Amino acid sequence: MATEALTKMRELDSRTIDGISVRLLWNEPDGRVFVSVADSKTGDVFDLEIRDPERTREVFHHPFAYAAWYGVDTRMGASASPATDQAG
Repeated sequence: MATEALTKMRELDSRTIDGISVRLLWNEPDGRVFVSVADSKTGDVFDLEIRDPERTREVFHHPFAYAAWYGVDTRMGASASPATDQAG
């Protein structure tokens, strides 16, 4: 995400367990919502863009499952390109 976009982000929720930090972020200017994941043990970082607001909590609680579903590479050094949540 661009630096300018990050400055407009608001954290709606966060949790950390076993070195994995999960943040629910809202981009105020355009209304987009993201789940951002960082694993301090492996250095892995990735973001998921949530397009279906009804799945927000589900993606927040199961980001690795959604990353796998949408083909987001969660390994260290992988691009943090957001995946879209278009399942229905």
